[in-house]
Amino acid sequence: MNEQDFRPVLDGHCDTATRIVNDSDFDIGKRQTEGHIDLPRMREGGLNGQIFAVYIDPCYPERVWEEKTFESIRILKRRIETYKEEVEIALDGYDIQRITNEGKIAAIIGVEGGHVVSSLEVLGRLYRQGMRCLTITWKNTNAMADSSEDTERWGGLSDFGREVIAEMDRLGIIIDCSHASRGTFFEILNHSINPVILSHSCMRAICDIPRNADDDQLLALAENEGVVCVNYFPAFLEEKSYRDIMKIWSVYREKKNILSKKFGGDPERASKELLPAAMNELENLRMPGFSLVVDHIDHAVRVAGVDHVGIGSDFDGIPLTPVGLEDISALPNITGELIKRGYSSKDIGKIMGGNLFRVISGICGAG
Repeated sequence: MNEQDFRPVLDGHCDTATRIVNDSDFDIGKRQTEGHIDLPRMREGGLNGQIFAVYIDPCYPERVWEEKTFESIRILKRRIETYKEEVEIALDGYDIQRITNEGKIAAIIGVEGGHVVSSLEVLGRLYRQGMRCLTITWKNTNAMADSSEDTERWGGLSDFGREVIAEMDRLGIIIDCSHASRGTFFEILNHSINPVILSHSCMRAICDIPRNADDDQLLALAENEGVVCVNYFPAFLEEKSYRDIMKIWSVYREKKNILSKKFGGDPERASKELLPAAMNELENLRMPGFSLVVDHIDHAVRVAGVDHVGIGSDFDGIPLTPVGLEDISALPNITGELIKRGYSSKDIGKIMGGNLFRVISGICGAG
């Protein structure tokens, strides 16, 4: 099978790396009763590859961001190596195809939040450690770019941010614009020579919140040859869920930020203290069905075209999921809904991972 015909099932973003790194009791090789992703459920869902986002909460003191990022990558690689007969780190498109053909799952290392990149030297070290995708911002505006969920500082990219984009292009690192402000998104498209992705974003035409992509962004993404990977978080799928969830989640995050400072800048300790109560409240909310995810896929296809749409679950980073997409094992439900809506097998292959594979292969190399 040549590269053009190879359409693996790829998920553009999950936060399972945080569980792997911070929870010593979590074993990705064994089926879990909590969370969304482990190897048995990945196989059950038919997943061939996953971008694992290494995330360092900006509530940690700035002086430890870099150290914790590299430590997290080391732990992630070590834990994956434990199951080397089932999963393997992929550095490029050739690796993804080889690993998949060997019957294993390809793990692509990403980093979520450019706040951890303090210099081009750090970016280069991250690349040498296996990082192939960088989410330029998280919820916080950082030294390189504005976030869609924070106060704008640069009006898009800073001078340093433009240097980072150029270096990412040179090295072959995928630029992820999820979380970035609209201004940041368009400035990146003006400066990058490569396609970009929105690794876990939804459509603003359906759910009008700053975190989602509007139609002008989708059109620009298509012209850029990039891909938008649809997020499963109900708060991004419909405005009612956004209001209901964020009413609880915003209070939780504010309390967590305050408590983190009292704990000497330790957000993990604060989260363990506060999260159970927040989850009890959240679990009483009504969640939409998984067909709403396909509504967002439909809209993106109508605006950007079927060659520019993918999936990016945000699993293990979202507190709630749609009914029918409780974890990665339910992934065939999306395929089934696409079939019901008349999508061809070729187009389903593109959406479920072929388009993302094209971008990864083009930027990181096919071998």
